[in-house]
Amino acid sequence: MFKTNVGSLDRGVRIVAGIALLALAASGHIGAWGWLGIVPLLTGVFRFCPAYLPFGLSTCALKKP
Repeated sequence: MFKTNVGSLDRGVRIVAGIALLALAASGHIGAWGWLGIVPLLTGVFRFCPAYLPFGLSTCALKKP
Protein backbone atom coordinates (compact mmCIF):
# COMPACT_ATOMS: atom_id res chain seq x y z
CA MET A 1 0.00 0.00 0.00
CA PHE A 2 2.72 2.49 0.99
CA LYS A 3 6.19 2.76 -0.47
CA THR A 4 8.94 1.75 1.95
CA ASN A 5 10.90 4.79 3.16
CA VAL A 6 12.76 3.44 6.22
CA GLY A 7 16.15 1.86 5.55
CA SER A 8 17.88 -0.96 7.42
CA LEU A 9 19.90 1.07 9.93
CA ASP A 10 17.00 3.45 10.57
CA ARG A 11 14.71 0.46 11.01
CA GLY A 12 16.97 -1.20 13.57
CA VAL A 13 17.34 1.99 15.61
CA ARG A 14 13.58 2.55 15.60
CA ILE A 15 12.80 -0.99 16.73
CA VAL A 16 15.40 -0.98 19.52
CA ALA A 17 14.35 2.49 20.72
CA GLY A 18 10.66 1.55 20.63
CA ILE A 19 11.18 -1.64 22.61
CA ALA A 20 13.38 0.19 25.13
CA LEU A 21 10.80 2.93 25.68
CA LEU A 22 7.98 0.43 26.07
CA ALA A 23 10.00 -1.68 28.51
CA LEU A 24 10.90 1.37 30.60
CA ALA A 25 7.27 2.51 30.65
CA ALA A 26 6.01 -0.96 31.57
CA SER A 27 8.51 -1.27 34.42
CA GLY A 28 7.63 2.16 35.80
CA HIS A 29 11.05 3.74 35.25
CA ILE A 30 9.64 6.47 33.04
CA GLY A 31 6.18 7.97 32.87
CA ALA A 32 3.32 7.44 30.47
CA TRP A 33 5.24 9.20 27.69
CA GLY A 34 7.23 5.98 27.33
CA TRP A 35 4.21 4.31 25.79
CA LEU A 36 4.84 6.48 22.73
CA GLY A 37 7.57 3.94 22.01
CA ILE A 38 4.89 2.14 20.02
CA VAL A 39 5.35 4.75 17.25
CA PRO A 40 9.02 4.06 16.44
CA LEU A 41 8.42 0.34 16.93
CA LEU A 42 5.60 0.25 14.37
CA THR A 43 7.37 2.51 11.87
CA GLY A 44 10.39 0.21 12.11
CA VAL A 45 8.36 -2.98 11.72
CA PHE A 46 6.36 -1.69 8.75
CA ARG A 47 9.35 0.20 7.23
CA PHE A 48 7.16 3.24 6.60
CA CYS A 49 7.30 6.62 8.34
CA PRO A 50 4.47 9.03 7.51
CA ALA A 51 6.52 11.97 8.86
CA TYR A 52 8.99 11.48 5.99
CA LEU A 53 6.32 11.99 3.30
CA PRO A 54 5.92 15.82 3.36
CA PHE A 55 9.68 16.21 3.08
CA GLY A 56 10.23 13.50 0.45
CA LEU A 57 12.73 11.75 2.72
CA SER A 58 13.82 8.15 2.54
CA THR A 59 16.59 6.31 4.34
CA CYS A 60 16.44 3.34 1.99
CA ALA A 61 19.52 2.52 -0.03
CA LEU A 62 19.52 3.74 -3.60
CA LYS A 63 19.12 1.03 -6.21
CA LYS A 64 21.79 0.93 -8.88
CA PRO A 65 20.42 0.82 -12.44
